[in-house]
Amino acid sequence: MKIAIAQLNPTVGDLVGNSELILKAAQGAVEADCQLMLTTELALIGYPPRDLLSYLSFIEATAIQLHQLAQQLPCDLAVLVGVIQPNSKAAIQQGEKSLFNSAALVQQGQVQGFFQKRLLPTYDVFDEDRYFEPGKTRNDFSLKLASGFKVKVGVTICEDLWNDEAFWGKRRYPCNPLQDLSDQEVNLIVNLSASPYQVNKQKLRQQMLTSSARRYQLPILYSNQVGGNDDLIFDGGSLGINRAGNVITALQAFAPDFAVIEWDEVDQDLKPIDAEISPDISFPPHRSTPESEDHEIWLALVLGVQDYVRKCGFSRVILGLSGGVDSSFVAAIAAAAIGAENVLGILMPSPYSSDHSIKDAQDLANNLGIQTQILSIGDSMDTFEQTLLPLFAGTESGVAEENIQSRIRGTLLMAISNKFGHLLLSTGNKSEMAVGYCTLYGDMNGGLAVIADVPKTRVYSICHWLNRSQHRPLIPENVLTKPASAELKPGQVDQDSLPPYEVLDDILYRLVEQHQSMAEILAAGHEPETVDQVMKLVMRAEFKRRQAPPGLKISDRAFGTGWRMPIAKQVTLSSSKT
Repeated sequence: MKIAIAQLNPTVGDLVGNSELILKAAQGAVEADCQLMLTTELALIGYPPRDLLSYLSFIEATAIQLHQLAQQLPCDLAVLVGVIQPNSKAAIQQGEKSLFNSAALVQQGQVQGFFQKRLLPTYDVFDEDRYFEPGKTRNDFSLKLASGFKVKVGVTICEDLWNDEAFWGKRRYPCNPLQDLSDQEVNLIVNLSASPYQVNKQKLRQQMLTSSARRYQLPILYSNQVGGNDDLIFDGGSLGINRAGNVITALQAFAPDFAVIEWDEVDQDLKPIDAEISPDISFPPHRSTPESEDHEIWLALVLGVQDYVRKCGFSRVILGLSGGVDSSFVAAIAAAAIGAENVLGILMPSPYSSDHSIKDAQDLANNLGIQTQILSIGDSMDTFEQTLLPLFAGTESGVAEENIQSRIRGTLLMAISNKFGHLLLSTGNKSEMAVGYCTLYGDMNGGLAVIADVPKTRVYSICHWLNRSQHRPLIPENVLTKPASAELKPGQVDQDSLPPYEVLDDILYRLVEQHQSMAEILAAGHEPETVDQVMKLVMRAEFKRRQAPPGLKISDRAFGTGWRMPIAKQVTLSSSKT
């Protein structure tokens, strides 16, 4: 039996467009003589749909679209379509949620049945218990082969695979769907997934699937969503694992893909297909694996920007170019994502801007092939100074005056964005967002914070990798060697206000992602005064982060939908783990 994996990039809410993706993939599956095709979790509506599920009209439209899709799909092909499924009125009256996260089995022009997701994640960015009722029964069905043999297929959805205590050492949920399906003596397990990206998660998934296949002596087919939806990036990387835990097929990371794999009736195991047939979709010409973490993050960010721009209906982007490493990095990402011809960089020098910063920004623009415009802000600064003189007279110039420069720049960028309909990309990194080294209504302005989850040291690392991969200094060498500076006053450098970034980023990693206490961070060798300073800055900056644009998530703990810290608080983190 041949099985197709359709690794799709759906758009949330685009029922017709997502149906077309499924149909095109199904055509390829038929050409390859497949009997079964897997889509991804909630493929018909896109993941995560969030509060779209609160609208009855959307639920009804989804049911209609599923019925139409069933009639359009090839009759001889069984397709597992990720979709929402309404709960019964009686169950809702008993206090159950109104929906299930399900896989619909479509064949012979009809929906033959539904298989419901049993484990609903509520950690980090997930909030599925808000919308869905967990499934309560084992999910399996049979497909009859030409020989008469009936293949028993166990169906799981994303989180259903992530609760095997043999791999994790503990259970997050009371039941283990894999064990239940093994007890049902299924022949293979399939999984429809929408697992968001974070650094090295592909390796973790493969280790988990390998462990489960070996433990239960069952082959596993894993189909994962690809593409960017809001702050989340889905990396694809779908897999076929045989009973021995060997990878039989691995689909492309960070791009739509399609693969055919065979389940052998004699061995009751998966084996590869020599020649694969791809339908007419924009699939990669060949499959490759990211060569490093830096390469992996680069691909994720490019995909995230590309899809955010496309799915939000933009065609061009704008950003401020300062000659610094952050704006240079974001410009390079944008050019790779949507084409250099669609990127506009605005240089906004002040009387404090160094000559090399202007030159560095122009050199970067020339290297990337993006358009630029220079708008000097000196006159605007003078106007603000005169306007505020009655209130500021007799006070010492300080942060307020410095931040006016950032807010002038933010206003100019937003004006251009509004005038021409370009998406404004903000360029602040995770280190700055963590400690509040950013200006509300200034450099924080924008519709997407591209590198808000990328620490400063990682920004430098990826830029060095990018230059090596291009065999030329795409990011000008001076950008990577000069001291980082906001250039809001003469001779200013970031380390006037912050610890060295190598120190800061290690403290932030331990505090934000590892949830370590002050005592644990001190035990790692950091100075008490520095740790105390960083902890206070992180806690105080929450009101800024709450007003920031959505930021692309690439880490285990980002300042986005999964970060739920109160703004008004009095807390100490110095005694124990929190």
